Amino acid sequence: MSNRFRSDPRLTARMTITLFLLGLLYVLFAAALIALLKSWVLVVAVAALLLGAQYWYSDRVALYAMRGRIVDAEEYPRLHGAVDRLCAVADVPKPQVAVAEMDMPNAFATGRNADHAVVCVTTGLLRRLEPDELEGVLAHELSHVAHRDVAVMTIASFLGVLAGLVVRFAFYSHMFGGRRDQNTAVVFSVVMGVAAAVYVLSFLLIRVLSRYRELAADRAGALLTGRPSALASALTKVTGDMARIPTRDLRTSQAFNAFYFTPALGDHPHLARFFATHPPLEQRLDQLGRISVELGEAPASGPGKAG
Repeated sequence: MSNRFRSDPRLTARMTITLFLLGLLYVLFAAALIALLKSWVLVVAVAALLLGAQYWYSDRVALYAMRGRIVDAEEYPRLHGAVDRLCAVADVPKPQVAVAEMDMPNAFATGRNADHAVVCVTTGLLRRLEPDELEGVLAHELSHVAHRDVAVMTIASFLGVLAGLVVRFAFYSHMFGGRRDQNTAVVFSVVMGVAAAVYVLSFLLIRVLSRYRELAADRAGALLTGRPSALASALTKVTGDMARIPTRDLRTSQAFNAFYFTPALGDHPHLARFFATHPPLEQRLDQLGRISVELGEAPASGPGKAG
């Protein structure tokens, strides 16, 4: 990696293994679809089209879904100034900077590579964080881009999305498609089973990778800024305030949890820890505490106070 973000061989290994296992699932899934549709050309063409669209337009889709918009330095000088400083320190290209008009305090990075990346923060996050806390969050998001795990997550999530679409399509076509002969019904059932299995397995693989990549981004961001306590303060503040966001608003955002700084879980994060996209807050704070000791950082005077 040609920038100053600390490389993470374990993250690279996990991304490689995840993509390899998902590739095996993809082959099985494609074989099942070919058996049903009896046309490998159609299956390959549709899959390639969907994957290409997700890869090339993931940043636009994410911004649209989260009501984000690209902003310039005149409109948000503090935000752009923080991104400029971090990019200069890290020696990475400056991504596009976006803001989403929502009270939920969060941030995410998207884009297929460092030259086509977007870092987006919500207005709720900007209102709540002090400058050093904001820089900690932005360093976390920039590390996702530098480590290329944003692109890997985009590709990895494709198979689950495709399997989910096939399950829905097959379900409705079964309900409204009229009568079928016995052989077709058997093939249909097999494809449904394979698609459901692929969806579940890809769901689990992506979440295992996502939990580790969040720890890797915390570590890289804290080392870049040299202020782990500021990132810890931001995590604590954002996670606490998330419980005050209306449940309806959180539900509309949960589809993007794997890309967020903190998940939109409200006050019930314990319900599905095994399926969580992020490690527990305690684990993230413990890691940042160890990094503070390693760096010899002086204890912060209080939450949200610049060190």
